Amino acid sequence: MAKTTADKIVPNTDLTFTIVKEPVRPASRKTIERLMWMQPQVKKDFSMLQRFRRQKGIKYTIRAGRVWFDRPRATRTMRATKGASFTLYVTPQIVNDLKSVQKYLDVTSA
Repeated sequence: MAKTTADKIVPNTDLTFTIVKEPVRPASRKTIERLMWMQPQVKKDFSMLQRFRRQKGIKYTIRAGRVWFDRPRATRTMRATKGASFTLYVTPQIVNDLKSVQKYLDVTSA
């Protein structure tokens, strides 16, 4: 019997995931994007963008004698689109998230 996607998701291993089908539900799309954000390079990009927004992106105005500021939205560096792939170190904490979106993902060993 062939291994299913759920059988391939094992904790404490590096796995590469490829999106084979567009997520239908917004919750599934968000879950996949959150998993994509766990990659080390993406975390580094997020921290660099966060530092830039904190240093240069905030616009201050005075309204009713108080200082108001407008913070820009966080930049999305990864999107859950068909064909996108990402590599993760699978921890026991994220196994359930991966299994909940397994029908949209194809799993290979890294």
